[in-house]
Amino acid sequence: MARVMIADDSDAIRLVFQDILSIGGHEIVAEAVNGEDAVEKFSKTNPDVLLLDLAMPKKDGLTVVKEIMATHSNAKIILITASDHQNVINQCLQAGATAFISKPFDFDQVLKLISDIVSK
Repeated sequence: MARVMIADDSDAIRLVFQDILSIGGHEIVAEAVNGEDAVEKFSKTNPDVLLLDLAMPKKDGLTVVKEIMATHSNAKIILITASDHQNVINQCLQAGATAFISKPFDFDQVLKLISDIVSK
């Protein structure tokens, strides 16, 4: 079981992740609705894994990754993106994000990725 934080500005996507994580037996320790909120709540809860939407209000995913990695160098961040902007995804991975999942995503893919990351 992993302690997971969900950061996505879409209520619907957060609900989908709540269902996926519940099925997988994971604990949701926080939810954030924008990038600023994500950085603040990550520091307070220190989750095992952060599911982070790339396109967030107030601070985008790349900024969030950089800020979190600056203070939590071992953070495990999975980017969630509907875009095919490979350049931005690569920048996030270079900044320290662990992996990314493209929308629409497969439930089993999400659970396997979390499991793989936590077991490392």
